[in-house]
Amino acid sequence: MSLLVLSLLITALLLVRVPIAFAFVGPCLLYMITTDQSVGLALRLVANATASFPLLAVPLFILLGSFANHAGIADRLFDFALALLGRVRGSLGYVSIGVSVGFSWMSGSAVADAAALGKLQIPAMLRNGYSRKFALGVTGSAALIAPVMPPSIPAVIYAGLAAVSTGALFAASVVPALLMALGLAVVVFIWVRRDPNIQRTEFSWHQVGVTGRRVIAPLGAPVIILGGILGGYFTPTEAAAVGAAYMAVLGFAYGTLRVRDLPKVFTEAVLTTGSIMLIVASASLLGYIFARERVPQDLSELVLGLTDNATVFLLLVFALSLVLGTALDAIAVLTLTVPILIPISAQYDVDPIALGVLMILSQMIGLLTPPVGTVIFVLQAIAKARMAEVFYGSLPFMVPLLLICFGIIFWPDAILYLPERLNL
Repeated sequence: MSLLVLSLLITALLLVRVPIAFAFVGPCLLYMITTDQSVGLALRLVANATASFPLLAVPLFILLGSFANHAGIADRLFDFALALLGRVRGSLGYVSIGVSVGFSWMSGSAVADAAALGKLQIPAMLRNGYSRKFALGVTGSAALIAPVMPPSIPAVIYAGLAAVSTGALFAASVVPALLMALGLAVVVFIWVRRDPNIQRTEFSWHQVGVTGRRVIAPLGAPVIILGGILGGYFTPTEAAAVGAAYMAVLGFAYGTLRVRDLPKVFTEAVLTTGSIMLIVASASLLGYIFARERVPQDLSELVLGLTDNATVFLLLVFALSLVLGTALDAIAVLTLTVPILIPISAQYDVDPIALGVLMILSQMIGLLTPPVGTVIFVLQAIAKARMAEVFYGSLPFMVPLLLICFGIIFWPDAILYLPERLNL
């Protein structure tokens, strides 16, 4: 069975909407059988792919986000940001970005961010005269901050695959995530200047004080998580566990989380974790087949034959990640490509931390791009919108995200400043 046949089978299964994990496993098992490989070996490869200590942080960060969602943290952040920015023209656009930044410290998932915040923000914007495309575009693009800003689930996956420090990758991701927020705010500023129908809300210092007191405790979560990791007090896995426990305590203290809610919280976390781990495991089997067929070596020779320039290599990585991110889940793309690209990047003296930030950011753009576009489907369900409506509303907001990618490509050492200062 050739790689061409394997690729065609996987593509066909993906086109008929077979879940990614099963679209990988079926053809891979067929390859193993037709090439006289042991099916037992395939099962061991699949099982061993998830038997990694760094990956233990994934379910714990997912649990943290689930607790934060059920504890009503998004509502508190939204109320505070709206009270603070109420009289600013286009305030709800800035609120959407600000709340996404705040919630990203706890969720680490664009889908969780879009689901939790979209229910609040989109109806509020539509009531206040914002266009439907704007509401969908700013909500969807702001949700992409979550997988870049630590704690980031794709960053945990990448760190485990590339054998790099999760803390260093987290530190390197902070500045690009903040630049994403700034770039999206610039687009909001330009857009709202052309829309006379946008309404403003009343501003009250009293309301700012009331809502501000309600977010003090939730904002302690990123201090505990990032402060613990970057300060060397916790490993990322330990920080995720402490953060999840802290968020659970807050939920019970606020009365928004009850004992009867725990089965639902844990079920959500288990289902999300299971889907991610299935993708990681199945992609690892496909990775074994690629290695057996010498795909990494052939690609390495091809790329090295094309250019000896590190910037051109990063441009190729960006294009590859962007294209694959539009068709496959980001976790699958990372699991497939990182083992191939890390050895090649070493030939160009490209730091794996900079490579990781670039790959994660460029793949996140795929979450707002058909045909996969997971965030698009979430916003479709929430706002009863068409896929094209979400996509075209998001297009202006993709411009600053692409510019940040190009900034990393041409100045990769710039994002390594923070990890180096923190000796990570």
